[in-house]
Amino acid sequence: MKLIVARILISAVVILFLGWLLPGVEVASSWKAVVAALVLSLINAFIRPVLLLLTLPVTVVTLGLFLFVLNALMVLLASKWVEGFQVDGFWWALVFSFLLSILNSWLQGWLLAGHEEKD
Repeated sequence: MKLIVARILISAVVILFLGWLLPGVEVASSWKAVVAALVLSLINAFIRPVLLLLTLPVTVVTLGLFLFVLNALMVLLASKWVEGFQVDGFWWALVFSFLLSILNSWLQGWLLAGHEEKD
């Protein structure tokens, strides 16, 4: 459980940073970033697998590049659900999702290296 909370908090920090860095993304406060990270986690856990299955033929034809589109759509969905987390369009969502995945992977790998959950 601690590992999940740590991952969500790291995602919230990255969301805050990207909200500061990208002009098309706005995050109202640090709490809104935590809520956005939690909502994105839930979307990726429950909605994304269904969409992956439904769009599998398109994903195969595009050699996986359609996954970038799905990630951007997940970010846009989260921005609709979380008040205080605003993304100004598809292209900003695409850039945001790309940078979010890279920075999340790097930071979580660096900060959580060697910390495995033993529940």
